[in-house]
Order: sequence, then C-alpha cells, then structure tokens
Amino acid sequence: MAKFKVYVSDYDYPDLEIERGILEPIGAEVIGLQCRTGQGLAEQARDADVILQQYARISGETISQLKRCKAICRYGIGVDIVDVKAAYDNGMVVTNVADYCLDEVADHAVTLGLALLRRVFQYAAAARAGRWHWSAAGGPVLRLRGSTAGLIGFGRIAANISHKLAPFGFSVVAYDPYVSESYMRSFGVRKVELGSLLSGSVLVIVMCPHTAETHHLVNAAALARMRPEAVLVNCARGKLVDNKALYEALANKHIAGAALDDTEEEPAKLEDWTPAANPLFKLENCIITPHVAYVSDEALKECRRVAAENARAVLLGENPPNPVIP
Repeated sequence: MAKFKVYVSDYDYPDLEIERGILEPIGAEVIGLQCRTGQGLAEQARDADVILQQYARISGETISQLKRCKAICRYGIGVDIVDVKAAYDNGMVVTNVADYCLDEVADHAVTLGLALLRRVFQYAAAARAGRWHWSAAGGPVLRLRGSTAGLIGFGRIAANISHKLAPFGFSVVAYDPYVSESYMRSFGVRKVELGSLLSGSVLVIVMCPHTAETHHLVNAAALARMRPEAVLVNCARGKLVDNKALYEALANKHIAGAALDDTEEEPAKLEDWTPAANPLFKLENCIITPHVAYVSDEALKECRRVAAENARAVLLGENPPNPVIP
C-alpha cells in the first residue's frame, strides 16, 4: 500500500518517470490523469495527498472537495489557473517553479521580435514564390540600432530581455507600476507610462502576469496608440491581448505585425480546438507559436524535477522550496 497518492491533473510529457523517481522512494504512488480543463478533477483525484498541475484549471469549488490534499504543485511559474487563496483557506500549500525558463522565454520573445522587425517570414515567403527583391517584404525594414523597444511589465524575464536587446542597440523603456525607476535604471532601462511606451516603441513586448487588472491590457485603445511600423510580441498569457482588437489592427495595417506564443482562448487548456476558432491564424502578418516559449530539453526536465521536489517536501512535512504566497 502506498503511503501517499500524488495525482498529476494533466500532462503532455511522454511519461512520468522523473516524478516517480523522486516521489516513489518516499512511498508515494504517482497517478497520471488527463483532466486538462480541470472539470471533474475533484472526483478523479478525491483521495489525493498532492496534485501536480499543468494546464488544468483548479477552482475554489474543486479545492473544497479535495479533503486530503496538502498541496497543489504547479509545473511552471504562473499560478493564474489555481485559486491560491482558496487553497490556503483549505489548509493547502501552492508551489511553483520560480526560476523556470527565464532564458527560454526571453530568447523566444527576442527571436520573434527580431524576426518581425527584419520581416524574415515575409522575405522567406516571397523567395519561395519567386520574388527575389529587397522590396518583397511589403513594408519598411527598420534599423535596430537606435530604435526603441518597450517592455510591458518588468519582472525577471523582462529584465533578462532588456539585457538581450542591448547588444542590438535598442533603447529600452518599460512600463510597470510596481517596479521603481531606480531598479529599472540599474538595467539601463528607462521607466515610462504605458501610453508613452506604446507611441514611442517599434517593438512592444508584453511580459506581465495575467490578473484582473491586466486582462486585455493590450486592447483596441492601446493598439491605436502604436506606430504603423511597430510590432507586438506577447510571450506571456494569451488573455493579456484582446485578440479581436489585434485582428482588426493587423488586418487594417494599423500595426506592422504581431507574434503570440499563446492566443486568448489558450488552446492547450481546451479539449476541442481548431485554428478556425481564432481569425488571427489567417493573417500573414501574425506569427503564432503553440505556447512553446518556455521549451528547452533542460527547462522541461528542471520544471518536472522541481515540481516533484516541492511535492516531496510537503509530503515529508517540510517547507517546500518554492511556496507561492497568497
């Protein structure tokens, strides 16, 4: 008989061997589910001592039914899909993988931004179609050195992005009401208001948490303030950007291009999804990657190991390495 039961709410890894290697030696049984939406999770994992969570949304209602559960351990940084307050109110701990994929997401955001500004995808499509000319990009190609890049949010990933943009000669500005001007200045970044960032930047990168305050932070009004040659990159949560407003801005060439690592409907969290659900997939000036900014072989292994180590600590009555404070 296992001492503990650890349920994985859902996962897209090829197996759960990393998790089992850490948890089975302390007498835990690791049980993999595929409850991607989170609906019915309480019934499937009613006797859980810990839940490892990837994409499943875990609501307060679900949490209240998990009478044995001691912790919800996220695979990743963000905890917007778990009701953290409800977890603590019910005697649970919530953990995440705090230092996960800081380089990967920064690298992905910068890569997408440079590809948009250099119009790499338009040139590649033109070459395949036999149009071999510098004008085939269909719009201006700006010099990077001396251009302004704006970061919406200035957490650890955005700070990392600012370092990676500097060698290209960008002047970097940032908007974040919760971060001081002096802290930004220590990274060579100038603090500005959101309106100034949008109107002055040719590259706008969204890198803040999704909260009630930031939902649709990039909306029709925000997009209207951007320059026609500017591009938008979002490697944070999809719901930060109003996809309908972005479609209108791109279709009508109010901005030059956009790149998203996740769309607003967040396909990974849906049972049934096709690209037809979002008209952005039809636009040539919109690059969409399938929520992979965090991916590297090393990062995936680290994420799974740390999440399992958080679970192990809780089950042994220890303080987990990465608690999320409500």
